[in-house]
Amino acid sequence: MAKKSRPKPGKKKPFRKAPAKRAAPKKVPRKSAQKAQAKEVPAPRPSYSPMDKEQRISKIEEGTVIDHIMPETVFKVAEILRLSSHPNLVSIATNLPSKKMGKKAIIKIEKRFLTDEEVNKISVFTPDATVSIIRNFQVKEKGRVKVPDSIENVIRCSNPACVSNHEPITTKFTVVEKDPLKVVCVYCERPMVQSEIEIV
Repeated sequence: MAKKSRPKPGKKKPFRKAPAKRAAPKKVPRKSAQKAQAKEVPAPRPSYSPMDKEQRISKIEEGTVIDHIMPETVFKVAEILRLSSHPNLVSIATNLPSKKMGKKAIIKIEKRFLTDEEVNKISVFTPDATVSIIRNFQVKEKGRVKVPDSIENVIRCSNPACVSNHEPITTKFTVVEKDPLKVVCVYCERPMVQSEIEIV
């Protein structure tokens, strides 16, 4: 066997330094990282009151505001007042929240004031309505409509055989009950309730 050679005395093996270990990057815990990030706070949503919703339709400087209209009759009221031919601003909003009615409608008519006859006509379809007179953007007068004791030339008789449906005469009804509304035709004595009433 070959003998291993021994190092000669007096000679030392060269010393080699071990390579320096690189420090591992410090790990940041997830929770602390999340805290470090800026939190985005959503902007609060604006809340609207019933008054805010009413003010979404244009204010009028001078004219009439009809409030607390039953939503299902608002367009009948507009038809009675012939608002489609009104030359100035007309604003109609419906299904507005109401503490008293649940839901209501409102009509604003610029530069027009209602006659007593017109107020009586709309009371047939919306007896809880209020009418306000506006001048210089301020409410000068306000009152609730009143159902009259008699109604003329507003509604038609539901009896097909009634003379008022065949002759050019003014329709006439006597108000028997006001709440709920019940009327009787003067010509044929046909009784009618609110659901049967139609505009002439």
